[in-house]
Amino acid sequence: MLICERTNVMNIENAMRGARNPMNSWGRMDSEYDKEGNYVLGPNDLGLARRLRLAGSDHRKYLRQIFVSVDITAPLYWWKEYDTYKAGTVANSTSTMHKIHSKPFSLEDFSHDHMTEPTRSFMKVVVGELEKLRINYVETKSKETWYDMIQLLPSSYNQMRTCTFNYENLINMYFARKSHKLTEWHTFCDWVETLPYAKELIIAESE
Repeated sequence: MLICERTNVMNIENAMRGARNPMNSWGRMDSEYDKEGNYVLGPNDLGLARRLRLAGSDHRKYLRQIFVSVDITAPLYWWKEYDTYKAGTVANSTSTMHKIHSKPFSLEDFSHDHMTEPTRSFMKVVVGELEKLRINYVETKSKETWYDMIQLLPSSYNQMRTCTFNYENLINMYFARKSHKLTEWHTFCDWVETLPYAKELIIAESE
C-alpha cells in the first residue's frame, strides 16, 4: 500500500525564467496563471522546456528548481528502498521511536493488501501481541517492553513522511523504479505522472 496526499508543485514560473537566462530570451516568455492560480506554460515556454529536457541533465538544470511537496504513507519495507534517494530530497517522518505507543495497534496500521488469507490471520495475532505490549508499556514505561515492541514491529508497518523533491529527482526515480516488482513503486510512478507537465518534463513523451 502507498498513498500520496497533499501534493504541492512550486516555482515553475521562476524555473522557466531561469531556463531563458543563458540566451537572454525572456521576451519570448508566453506563460501565465489561469483563474485557479495554476501556471500554464505557453507554446514558446513549453517548446523550450521540452528541448532542454531532451538535451540532457547539463541543459535541464531548470528542472532542479521545480519543487514538489507531498505526504506519502507507505510500509517500512518501501521506505527502506526509498532511502536510496538522498541527494536533493528531504523527508520528515512520523516517529516510530517516540510515538509508537500513542495509539492502539490495528491491522489497518500495516500493509496487508497482498497477503494470503492464512498469513493475514497470523498477522492479526502479531498485531494483538503488539497491542498487549503497547498497553504494558503505557502502564509501566518499561524499556524492555519498548524494545519488544520495536523489534517485533513488522516491516509492513505504515509510516507517513512529508517529502520534498524536484523534477530532476523524479526523473531518476521514475525511470529506475517504474518496472519494479513492488506495487508501491508503480503507485508512486502513477502519482508522478499526475504532476503538472509530467509527460513533457519528467517522462519526456513525444508529442
